[in-house]
Amino acid sequence: MIDITLENFQSELIDGSMTTPVLLDIWAEWCGPCKQLGPVLEKLEVEYAGRFTLAKLDADKVPQISEQLSQMFGVRSIPFCVMFKDGQPVDGFVGAIPADQIRTFLDKHVPPGDEDAPPLDEEVSAQQALAEGDTQGALEKLQHAVATDPANDDVRFDYVKLLLQEGRTDDAKVAFAPVIAKTSLVRRFDSLQRWMDAIDFAAPATGAAPALADLDGRITANKRDFDARFDRARLLMAARRWTDAMDELLDILMRDKSWNEDLARKTYIAVLDIIEPPKVKVADGQIPPDDPTVASYRRRLSSVVLS
Repeated sequence: MIDITLENFQSELIDGSMTTPVLLDIWAEWCGPCKQLGPVLEKLEVEYAGRFTLAKLDADKVPQISEQLSQMFGVRSIPFCVMFKDGQPVDGFVGAIPADQIRTFLDKHVPPGDEDAPPLDEEVSAQQALAEGDTQGALEKLQHAVATDPANDDVRFDYVKLLLQEGRTDDAKVAFAPVIAKTSLVRRFDSLQRWMDAIDFAAPATGAAPALADLDGRITANKRDFDARFDRARLLMAARRWTDAMDELLDILMRDKSWNEDLARKTYIAVLDIIEPPKVKVADGQIPPDDPTVASYRRRLSSVVLS
């Protein structure tokens, strides 16, 4: 369960729902039915074992978001729950309804359970190998894990990402091919596709990419040449100059938040997915620390999008 604030609204609710459905519970301290519903939702989150994320938003503390959602759905009372999927609010319900009715609601939106999914021991071993500097060993372990469990999206993401980091673009494309149709459903796959597209764009053999100096000249002449800025960001992604690429994309967003059907924002999120390191293990009850660069650039995105 997570608490939604203005600071984490973009990263936890909008971006988070791109990979896992997020049920947002809008409540208030003075609301009796809210206090009845809260524990039921928390038990269901445990019962569904990661198939959805429960988020809570205090309507009195964050009225900007609660009022906007209430107007969107034509709702004037709480508790009010909204299901977010793929970055959008898609459905909701009002009131402290029984657990069985909530299960029916959830089952319309969350993926089916997979109780037989194999453990991620191979993935953990691969991360340990990477930490020890054994890149080839990590690749072999991830390759074996993908072959053993082709439906494990997390392992495949790590495998393709490591291949790209090692400059093995063709091998990465082969490993990515079985899931290419899932890019519209799995955000991190979409992020990998955007990285590979940037690499292809920058490849000398294609002859498609202009020189950075030429793009710099176009941008100097016209700060709103967003095509030039986006091409520059793609060249920086291909060169793995991640923060420079995000800075360029932020320049677009500060001038036009929805340019080219949110292309700059989606690409910015893709970079965050790519550079975010695996979460470190911590003791039960503790929260893994955020990578400082990722956390900083998430805050910058939220401040621009919500301004």
